[in-house]
Amino acid sequence: MGKTRSEVKVSSIFIYPVKSCRGISVSQAPVTPTGFRWDRQWLVVNYKGRAYTQRVEPKLALVEVQLPNEAFLERWVPSKSSYLVLKAPGMDVLKVSLSTPQQIVRGVSVWEWSGAALDEGADASKWFSDYLGKPSRLVRFNAASETRPVEPEYALGHQTMFSDMYPYMLLSQGSLDALNELLKEPVPVNRFRPNILVNGCEPFSEDLWTEIRIDKLTFQGVKLCSRCKVPTINQATGIAGPEPINTLRKIRSDAVLRPTGKQQGKIYFGQNLVWKDSLTGGAKGNVVKVGDLVNVLKMVSSADEAAA
Repeated sequence: MGKTRSEVKVSSIFIYPVKSCRGISVSQAPVTPTGFRWDRQWLVVNYKGRAYTQRVEPKLALVEVQLPNEAFLERWVPSKSSYLVLKAPGMDVLKVSLSTPQQIVRGVSVWEWSGAALDEGADASKWFSDYLGKPSRLVRFNAASETRPVEPEYALGHQTMFSDMYPYMLLSQGSLDALNELLKEPVPVNRFRPNILVNGCEPFSEDLWTEIRIDKLTFQGVKLCSRCKVPTINQATGIAGPEPINTLRKIRSDAVLRPTGKQQGKIYFGQNLVWKDSLTGGAKGNVVKVGDLVNVLKMVSSADEAAA
């Protein structure tokens, strides 16, 4: 990689409490087996319980999400006056209590998973229904009764909440910079919705990482992150365009990166992670902070060898 251990650091941490709505940039975040605390814990669904995402409702990109600053301390417990706060163009502010809802919605589905979730109530339902112009509900993952395993052939025993596939996604600033050098109009990191942005490594180094340590926490690089249409959606306007997917297809398709593997027409950018320590009892002080050192423990020699 041409870089020493001390040069690779966490430069940003992002949490997306409501799937497909705007993220929050934080200086630290508690680590859990299913992702950073609060990450993709809420989901907007239609009247059948199916997930609404930016792929079908790009207006979700304009929904601003706020949590109390102290929500990102490791042992913080919400009070009755703690809220998830949502804002969107043309809408009044919606405050959703962080107290656990009592109502259950069954048949909530994300990709191949289906289960029960907690219903955030009539006010949240009306807010999203009015904003999207179609019947909607806001639901919370019911960790007390539900589990959502990741693909067992890649990370047996690990789970996530409402994220697309895996609990964590890492991207390097080097990769983003390399892509932006090829684009007429550079794109910001929010197009790719990573949880962890690192700096100080060569472009696309993260493709090769199969085990890393961030401070004292160990993460497994599970598989390359395949990209959908969401990176084409301008997160400031909710409007889609052809880039950066057109350019990524030329340099980051499976045909380019994995010529000897089965071709699936996929485009890769970033690395999916699971928290390896969570299966062995974990460590104390399970928090990732901006500025933490990233130590690569294991790696493959080329993207062609990486799982995808």
